[in-house]
Amino acid sequence: MLQSLHIENMAIIAALDVDFTDGLLAVTGETGAGKSVMIDSLLFLLGGKPRRDLLRHGTERGLVSAVFCDVGEAATAYLREVGLLDEGEAPEELLLQRTLDGNGKTAARLNGRVLSQTLLRELSKYLVSIHGQNDNQLFMHPATQLSMLDGVAALGGVLDAYRALYQKRSALLRQKSELTRDSAEKMRLCDILRFQIAEIDAVKLKVGEEEALLARRTKLQYAEKIAKGTSFAYHVLLGSEKASAALILERAAAALSSISGAVPEAEELAARLKSIGYEVEDIANTARDFGEEVDGDPTEALNQTEARLDTISKLQRKYGAEIADILAFRAEAAGKLQQMDNADEVLAALEREIKATEKELYRLAADAHAARVAAAKQLDGQIAEELAFLDMPAVRFEIAVRDTGVLTPDGTDEVRFMISTNKGEALMPLDRVASGGELARVTLAMRGVLNDRDGVGMAVFDEVDTGISGKTSRKIGIKLAEMGKKMQVLCVTHSAQIASLATTHYKISKHEQEGRTVATVLPLDAAGREGEVARILGGIDVTETTRRAAAEMIDEGRAFR
Repeated sequence: MLQSLHIENMAIIAALDVDFTDGLLAVTGETGAGKSVMIDSLLFLLGGKPRRDLLRHGTERGLVSAVFCDVGEAATAYLREVGLLDEGEAPEELLLQRTLDGNGKTAARLNGRVLSQTLLRELSKYLVSIHGQNDNQLFMHPATQLSMLDGVAALGGVLDAYRALYQKRSALLRQKSELTRDSAEKMRLCDILRFQIAEIDAVKLKVGEEEALLARRTKLQYAEKIAKGTSFAYHVLLGSEKASAALILERAAAALSSISGAVPEAEELAARLKSIGYEVEDIANTARDFGEEVDGDPTEALNQTEARLDTISKLQRKYGAEIADILAFRAEAAGKLQQMDNADEVLAALEREIKATEKELYRLAADAHAARVAAAKQLDGQIAEELAFLDMPAVRFEIAVRDTGVLTPDGTDEVRFMISTNKGEALMPLDRVASGGELARVTLAMRGVLNDRDGVGMAVFDEVDTGISGKTSRKIGIKLAEMGKKMQVLCVTHSAQIASLATTHYKISKHEQEGRTVATVLPLDAAGREGEVARILGGIDVTETTRRAAAEMIDEGRAFR
């Protein structure tokens, strides 16, 4: 449910805040007052592409934010799935925000966390269902009709399993295509693979070799300094026959040991000096080894090391940043070459796997088809009943599910919504028969049937009364009011018959402020509501007669709210 909406610097809306109730919410106002801007702003918030003129002229940044509460299990499950909620966590409220700058760049956040456009659009499907004239046109597309049917069909995990297997088949077909490319291209690719493998093999790389070479290069660059330093250290610690540190420590230890009879503590000191002497000898020998690590001419050794590193660097530029990456490239190239050398065997194995995959795909597609047919039969009567109430008594409605036998990402079915609006006429595809008003009623009927099944807590209908007469508008309003008992319904309308049935009636109006046009939205009290319904009924002049008629319509509407 949409709890509140804030719009800032969008078209004629400088700043607008609206708190919404539950039930059927009607939004009315003069033409051009800003109703479309409010809906466009809501669409933008929910991931829609912003129009160039949506940002208010003269401003650098627009903002739309909304607070949603009681978002439902489907939205909560999705938020957990994508890591926006912890397992077991349920949100009390969701604060959704989206900004638009002068360069057309947008940014979205959910409860302060950055939200990608993909996540925003997916999440929106669980929060709000929007139905406008453009959505009605989209409703006529077979892909949309298939998706709506699948929302009702008891498919279980069949469609998910089918789609996963379909992706596997697509990958297998790509492999087959690579293997069956023309012979000249295959020979060229084989030659390239052989050259790459030979180039890598010639160098005889080892994992960790580069690190060892870099360390050796550093030592060779400082070979003379290392030799002098280690030689000096060895000489003063152990190498001097007369005054080395080891010799001095040995003599000191002997001197202390000689007085241990008179001073017992001296023996412990002598032992400590001997231990230090052993440590000095070890340090001296280790330092000497450092100086002896470079055999022969250091300059020649450095040149050889640099040459090896340069060879490795050339391979890295071609095949990977690390030696492990180069060896992995070589293994992959060898696998491709072997596959191409054994193309006939591999191709036969691939074809067997493709056939097995397609057999399972057709089985899953048949299960999906059966579920769709059952759901279509169930919906046919329900939608026809809804349409009959909406002043289409002679209508026949049928969801045609045809198994084409062609594997697609959604199965093998083609789904078309078929309708006959007049007695004696044959069923025809919805897009070839329905007028704007009829299409709006079919959309509303479908929405009413799906109301309890898709887990969406709010539906928005933008001018659902377009092209519809007063009596039918009243019936549409009754259906919207019935929907409003189970979910929040926001309806932007020019119809008094619909507005008078609303649980809460909002009026959007515009006025001039500091030389600019601004729009405001306010909930109407009883008197204001009566006046607004009378305005819609009466047109230019609002008379007592139209006021009384408005009051009667509002009073009558209480039975449906």
